[in-house]
Amino acid sequence: MDSPMCLVKNADGELRVEPEAINYLMGLKQKVVVVSVVGLYRTGKSYLMNKLAQKRSGFALGATIQSKTKGIWMWCVPHPEKTDHTLVLLDTEGLGDVEKGDSKNDAWIFSLAILLSSTLVYNSQGTINNDAVEKLQYVNELTEMIKVKSSTDNEEEGEGTQFAQFFPNFVWTVRDFTLQLEIDGREITPDEYLENSLQLKKGYGKKISEYNVPRECIRNFFPSRKCFVFPSPTTPDNMHRLDSMDEAELSESFREVADTFCRFIFQESRMKTVIGGHTLTGEMLGHLVTTYVETIAKGNVPCLENAVLAMAKIENQAAVDEGLAVYQKGMEDVKALFPVDINQLSENHLRSETQATQAFMKRSFKDENGEFLKALAEAIGNHYADLFKQNNDASEKKCKALLENLSAPMDQGMKEGTYATPGGYVLYCNHHDNIVAQYRAEPNKGVRAEEVLEQFLKGKSAESNSILQADKQLTENEKKIQAEKMKTAELEQEKAALNEQKAEMERTIENIGRGQEKYLKEMKEKMEEERKQQQQEFNRTLDRRMQEQKDLLEMGHKEKAELMRQEIEEIKKNNQLERDANTQNQKALLDDYKQQAEEQNKKMEALMSALNNKTQAPVQVVERLCIVM
Repeated sequence: MDSPMCLVKNADGELRVEPEAINYLMGLKQKVVVVSVVGLYRTGKSYLMNKLAQKRSGFALGATIQSKTKGIWMWCVPHPEKTDHTLVLLDTEGLGDVEKGDSKNDAWIFSLAILLSSTLVYNSQGTINNDAVEKLQYVNELTEMIKVKSSTDNEEEGEGTQFAQFFPNFVWTVRDFTLQLEIDGREITPDEYLENSLQLKKGYGKKISEYNVPRECIRNFFPSRKCFVFPSPTTPDNMHRLDSMDEAELSESFREVADTFCRFIFQESRMKTVIGGHTLTGEMLGHLVTTYVETIAKGNVPCLENAVLAMAKIENQAAVDEGLAVYQKGMEDVKALFPVDINQLSENHLRSETQATQAFMKRSFKDENGEFLKALAEAIGNHYADLFKQNNDASEKKCKALLENLSAPMDQGMKEGTYATPGGYVLYCNHHDNIVAQYRAEPNKGVRAEEVLEQFLKGKSAESNSILQADKQLTENEKKIQAEKMKTAELEQEKAALNEQKAEMERTIENIGRGQEKYLKEMKEKMEEERKQQQQEFNRTLDRRMQEQKDLLEMGHKEKAELMRQEIEEIKKNNQLERDANTQNQKALLDDYKQQAEEQNKKMEALMSALNNKTQAPVQVVERLCIVM
């Protein structure tokens, strides 16, 4: 992307997505790291984003008191440090713009930035004092603007635990910072400066509560916090041409902080994930943006769980389509060779099916009842059945054409009366046996070779018997013997055709068994992968809450620390309950699949048994179709 484009338009107090930007995201298949910057208008947010894009210009910079960015603008650039990843930069409309006069609009912009980001940069000027913290008022409203789970009420979510699990890392950038970083004569780091500014006051009362609430919200919602303090980049007289100034013209201290800030974002900002720990591609981010903005436009509260489920449905269907396309492409080579034998067809089927399933598993997520995996299996089964029929038809067509060509001289002989003479049956048998020998010698006839030959021989039965009965050179006893031999030969060919079908059935049963094993293996691996992602997500949340409890103890807030301890225990309990429920659901899914597999196997065994009974019927084996005694 050469330059930023508007992702979410803010017009007349209403938010809507821009189709061009969504279409761009839909074509972005790489994993994404999403960095949003929010803050009061005219605080230099856009400059930071241009710096992250490693461009001198891009996002609009303004030298007047008017806000230049409206809505949310997006710039997708190759990630400087993560190969095959895209860095998505979101520059948001300045909060507190007097021209809008709608704080609700600001709250939605802020909420969207949180929902879409893996790292949220809050940009402010001056110092982190009480006024600066209070201006981050939208944090206090998050429980009213966002829901994590559709079945959970806001009161329960207000504790911040669920939010912290899914919210982005928080980076506070302080611009034009002029103070000394020290407390009581001791030098401190920018991070210590931020933590000191977020310390809670002891005691009770309205004023203390008003002081503590925004800080508690920041601490609860954003347990992972980082701070950078930027000195002024240049003199006030030069600020209007900041975007056109060479790097060398900016103050050295400003450049050092800016470089450190960029390195941190590039190295520490994780890929965008959603509930369950699943990482997003640009395409999935596009679905997420659309879902959230449409929900807001309808006057509803965005819900992370609902948005992820909606996205999962779209993505899983796309995974089915992709898996089927992989299978179809994998079968193109063998399709071009039709007719082929059942072994060649089966080997290609199993290989392509495995590749298709792997492609599906790589893309799918939260297919909790296996609905989409079953849909893929059904689609592959239908396509294989169609290919199987095409191969059968190709084999039948080739075999019939071959027999028609081989038998053409004999048919001409019949028309000319060649066999209507004494001894004509012997000549007919020689020609007949020669046709069968040449037919069997022809390679690559496919799966219907014996069945088509059986039909051919049955079709010639009446003709052969007519010649036999008309041959005056043979005695009645000899004719009777030859008729019996013809019948035996027909039965032997029927058995050969049944054996051909039996071989097909055996290979089909083998395919089903191997396919079932592969599906079970893939399902278990996918379940284990998602379980690990969820556990990693939980562990991050737990570590942060435990650190927060430790910080509260160090600040002397024993009561709040005790409440945090109880909250941590509740988190552990709920996590265990959720893991147990997931385990039960997965076991039920696997058991259901095994039961279906067993029922399918029983049906196939019944068909196989019926074929075995037919092929075991006693038949006298003869070397030739026609032998004259």
